[in-house]
Amino acid sequence: MIENLMYFFIAAIILIVCGIYLVKSLTKISKFLGISEFSLAFIIMAFATSIPELFIGISSALNGNPSLSLGNIIGANILNLTLVTGIIILLSKEIKFDSGKVGKEIYFMLVILAVMIFLFVIGKELSRLDGLILLGLFLIHVYGIFKKRKKYKAKIKNGRIKISGFYWLIIFLVALVGLFISSNFAVRYASLLAVDLNLPKIIIGLFLLSIATTLPELIFGILASKMKHNEMAIGDQIGSVVVNAAFILGVVALIHPISAEFIPFLVSAVFMFISAFIFVTFVKSGAKLERYEGISLILIYVLFVIVEFFAK
Repeated sequence: MIENLMYFFIAAIILIVCGIYLVKSLTKISKFLGISEFSLAFIIMAFATSIPELFIGISSALNGNPSLSLGNIIGANILNLTLVTGIIILLSKEIKFDSGKVGKEIYFMLVILAVMIFLFVIGKELSRLDGLILLGLFLIHVYGIFKKRKKYKAKIKNGRIKISGFYWLIIFLVALVGLFISSNFAVRYASLLAVDLNLPKIIIGLFLLSIATTLPELIFGILASKMKHNEMAIGDQIGSVVVNAAFILGVVALIHPISAEFIPFLVSAVFMFISAFIFVTFVKSGAKLERYEGISLILIYVLFVIVEFFAK
């Protein structure tokens, strides 16, 4: 047990270091590209932290079982919108931000979730055409974000800007690889620790492993908030949900139409949309997310676990 604990702490330390450099590099890259930190986290970091879901989705589709991806996406979105965001708020005490900088992207998250649910309900599956619709909406929105960006007025020579941008891009990629490798080790040794401590399997699956598999979003969000880049923390959470529901499900549906049992899908999908609506309400109701809101989000996740348990 001591050995597993030691390896877990080593992985956790590497996670924190990589998370710090991810925040720093994204800050520099956002200035280099001339776009807001929120937009950058919404697109680039959201893509990066959604890579595990993408791999799971493609693999499940190629193996003829895309419903695994659908369940994974819905579960990950609920987790990000409730438990992960709630933990970030509690550990940061509060998250202050300019609600105006969040922009219309947060409403697009609600739209894409509603479209995804609507397409599944009317067709009893997500067809290849539905996949094209989701991908089309996502690409149009991403194009709009880059098109609206303000031009970056350089105070130094262009050559130096390009060198600096390339340097921080390398730092970002190295930190990103380190983040995923260390998070995988953290998951492995957290599981072994749970076995050593004789924790029930349901606790391991619902809490310890679920939190461990969202460590990239969790670590990035906490560090971004602590380093006063709160728009990045919010942007990554919203962007991850959009990437999951629009891009990943769109790709999976193109490979193989996604079907699933209707009632279990409807229960979890409605809960996902309600979680997203409450999240949007909290973000747009003021210029900060406080502890009571973080606690509320965590309790929503607990309620989801209870509802799913009795539904099954």
